[in-house]
Amino acid sequence: MAHTDPHASADARSASLRRARWPLTGLAAGITGAIATLVADLHVSDSADTATVLQVNRPAAHLGVVTGYLTVALLLVLAAQWRHRVEARVPASTAARTVSAGLIAAAGALMLGYGWKGALAIYLPGGSDSTLFDQSGLYVYYVLNDFGSFIGWTGVAVSAGAITWMALRERTIQRWIGLLSLLPVLAVTMTVLLTGLPGFAGLICPAWMIITFLGLTFGNSTITR
Repeated sequence: MAHTDPHASADARSASLRRARWPLTGLAAGITGAIATLVADLHVSDSADTATVLQVNRPAAHLGVVTGYLTVALLLVLAAQWRHRVEARVPASTAARTVSAGLIAAAGALMLGYGWKGALAIYLPGGSDSTLFDQSGLYVYYVLNDFGSFIGWTGVAVSAGAITWMALRERTIQRWIGLLSLLPVLAVTMTVLLTGLPGFAGLICPAWMIITFLGLTFGNSTITR
């Protein structure tokens, strides 16, 4: 009977736990991003007059900025983890560096997008600074929120494209994740080319992050071994 080194087995289990832990940051960013962008969406009607803004749900705006800023923080932490855990493993991969760059770009843009939700939360009736702007001023913030928390997710779509390349070309990520990652890339590209719609990434990228980083957590990729 072959001798099994208990210390080697313990080390292997410990390495497996370390491998599976860091992608959970991406899962968390997808969940909080879906809440901040979709659950706390501030669209209220098809009306285009200044009175529309008074229909906005102020607690939803407050929820949006809280979960939104948490999403920004998680994206930045994930970018740092990716650079430390992944780029060090595949130093010749430009695609790996593009992933972290896309996450950082998304965080910067979303900081503004979710911040505009916070502005409505404090300036709407019932907010801490509700007397500072009239309806016309509030309407400006309402219009900014039309795509504010959606456009920033374009950076994550770029990261999805880089992960597609890593999976299908470099074979450092599971193939099914690469195929899945084509969806946000194609969807965002086609909507921009055909309609000019700038915020479709906000509809699809949070779900993509949830599925992809679950797959990285429990799957077997070169970057997580």
